[in-house]
Amino acid sequence: MSENVTITGVQCRGARAMLGWSRPRLAREAKVAERTVIDFERGARNPQASTLDAIQRALEAGGVRFTNGDEPGVKIVS
Repeated sequence: MSENVTITGVQCRGARAMLGWSRPRLAREAKVAERTVIDFERGARNPQASTLDAIQRALEAGGVRFTNGDEPGVKIVS
């Protein structure tokens, strides 16, 4: 997992799009409820730290890297 990076719903949505993953696929890969992914991506709630970590790890295992700091974002790992 990227060090000291807390992903946002926008980054999650972008990462999913880059990987071509649906919300149900991310939920399966992260072993979380699909409703959790939906609510997180639309900003309705922030998941618990362990859930957010599972989402981030699943996306990173799929091949993306998250960045924060002055320019938060997401990129495909080559």
